[in-house]
Amino acid sequence: MTGTETWALSATEALAKFRTKDLSPVDYLTALIGRITSEDERINAVTEVVEEAVTSAKDAESFYANATSADLAEASASRPLLGLPVIAKEKHAIAGRSLTQGLMHEVDTVASADAAIIRRIRGAGGFVHARATSPEFSCATITHSPMWGVTRNPWNTELSPGGSSGGSGAALASGFGPLATASDIAGSTRLPAAFTGTVGYKAPYGRIPGAQPLAADWYRGDGPMARTVADTALLARVMVGVDPSDHATIDSSGFLSGFDATSAEVVDGLRGKRVALCLRLGDFPVGEDTIRNTRAVASVLEAAGAIVEEIELPWTAERIFDAAFTHFGNILAPAMRAATRGHEDTLADYTLRFMADAEAVAARRTQYDGLVMEAQIQAELANAMDGFDVLLAPTSAVAGLEAGGSYLDGITIGADGVGRESSGPGSGSGNGSSSGTGSDAGGVRLEHYWQSHMTMPFNICNRVPIVNVPSGMADCGIPTGLQVVGHPFDDRGAFDVAAAVEQLVPWTGLAPG
Repeated sequence: MTGTETWALSATEALAKFRTKDLSPVDYLTALIGRITSEDERINAVTEVVEEAVTSAKDAESFYANATSADLAEASASRPLLGLPVIAKEKHAIAGRSLTQGLMHEVDTVASADAAIIRRIRGAGGFVHARATSPEFSCATITHSPMWGVTRNPWNTELSPGGSSGGSGAALASGFGPLATASDIAGSTRLPAAFTGTVGYKAPYGRIPGAQPLAADWYRGDGPMARTVADTALLARVMVGVDPSDHATIDSSGFLSGFDATSAEVVDGLRGKRVALCLRLGDFPVGEDTIRNTRAVASVLEAAGAIVEEIELPWTAERIFDAAFTHFGNILAPAMRAATRGHEDTLADYTLRFMADAEAVAARRTQYDGLVMEAQIQAELANAMDGFDVLLAPTSAVAGLEAGGSYLDGITIGADGVGRESSGPGSGSGNGSSSGTGSDAGGVRLEHYWQSHMTMPFNICNRVPIVNVPSGMADCGIPTGLQVVGHPFDDRGAFDVAAAVEQLVPWTGLAPG
């Protein structure tokens, strides 16, 4: 693999070449499909290649071949994705194509209309050329299912690309496309971005329209992934804004206006910027390699003029888990039961366990109890960020997950940072309890593997924007991620610091192979 390969171009690089006629959108698409054909057997990130993409690429090719300067200027404003292929997470509906969410009993279900973000991608001149895997119902932080098999991390195929947008992350890191759609209800965008060395944006609730009725769930949100901050911002600008299909959406006019991820101004802007650094978000058992990488990024920002201060938060992995699973037990688990009733014998083991664990927690706590817990967590974050511009924190305490793991009985984090399936009693008891950390065969053991991720607090604090950027390499041979967390609806603040990190700590974005 070399950076000069056509398929390795970023979205912004490809657009520039389209506009100067140095690259045809058809040739770009052909290179990407060739890359999928040659590499996906090893990774298993793509559910299907979308044949109609060729027609869209030909239309874009014709436009660029005949475009005047005025035409190009108009297209840049009104169709900013013109000619760009996009990988779509399979849960994002495409009219006339299957819509299964990885569920075997939905294999014959066909979408009647495009999802809102797919509609916006089309309106901006982009098109879907490949669809990406996810775990069933997007309910796990690994990506495998009876329908699609195991999706693997291109950096280390023994490990998972994360979940639930694991197919999107693995496909981006493999060079299958420059842009991808994702979703995030507990880290489903940021975790795959962290584990694959890509960039993922979790928008504040209301920024990006979703599908009803779960669009009303204030933890969730669809969003973009890419290999660069600039490309992530490019796709985010297309996705945001009021949509009549989603009553929660807000006016986002001027979103990231004037933002240029490649400008020297984003690094210059670090001078005097106050950055809070929180390495463990309370008591999350973060591996030494992840801490090392996070500190290294913070040191680089400090050298560039930022004022970095290490802070503590009064959180525990157990309390975050209980708050989130109270929410899931009262909202998501009932939706999953309704969608799968009568088909339990076809479901993955992790899907059954997720529903059981969430329901067990909800049996002990009402939705109001959950709101009380959420309000306290939100207040604690606001207090911790008071006086700072952004917060930096690792994306995951565990550096990697086993590709085929289901983690029914908790997780043991080894010296190499890989979380392995535990054999002892834990959440596998089905009681939904969470009793914190312990030890198992010399490693740190958690009662539930979701306690090993540091993303859920920011779904609870659902109006804060977060951009995940790579922070380095873990000892297990895959990337580590850094969450850049902004104040509520201060997306520009998060993107500015993320872009500065990218410039100061350059990253390939593509896995070797």
